[in-house]
Amino acid sequence: MFQQFKNIDTAFKHIRLFSLLFLVGNVVVCCYTLYNANSSIKQAQGKVFVLANSKLIEASAVNRKDKLPVEIKDHVNTFHSFFFNLEPDEQLIKAQITKALYLGDGSARSQYSNLSESGYYSGIVSGNISQRLVTDSIQVDLNQSPWYVRYYGKLSIIRATSIVMRSLITEGYIRDLGTISDNNPHGFLIEHWKILENKDINIQSR
Repeated sequence: MFQQFKNIDTAFKHIRLFSLLFLVGNVVVCCYTLYNANSSIKQAQGKVFVLANSKLIEASAVNRKDKLPVEIKDHVNTFHSFFFNLEPDEQLIKAQITKALYLGDGSARSQYSNLSESGYYSGIVSGNISQRLVTDSIQVDLNQSPWYVRYYGKLSIIRATSIVMRSLITEGYIRDLGTISDNNPHGFLIEHWKILENKDINIQSR
């Protein structure tokens, strides 16, 4: 009789151990399923579908902070391209400067006014001068907002008899406007923009 009770007790221990292992296994499976489901939902949320030319194109959404330095550099580079890449055409100059002023604040407009009053743009037109700007580098400091930027480039001034190469260095701060538009696709604004250096470094006869 005692042997029978012992067998029942042993069987009960085995059943209890099996039940415990079964419960733990179910918890592990449930946690794994929830993890996979959550990962799948996040991946699905990161997919964006764009309709272009009547075709559905899949794109991936990324965290903007990961691409922030690239966006800032592109904004700064675009601004400088509009501001300094000029041809001897009044309408073209006006169009270029207008595009640039959408990307900067009053400091950019002040620089434009000073150059205009000094006869800089009229000299480009009357002298049939073309300007070409090549970007060397753009430094961005993301430690504090608004973000500090410094631009380094080479400005070629092409005249009928010579090509003047100038070193161009500017600085400013980038503020996030929080909204984008056709005229400002990154939604940034260059503030307190200054031209630190714009000096001749080489003159070549044509």
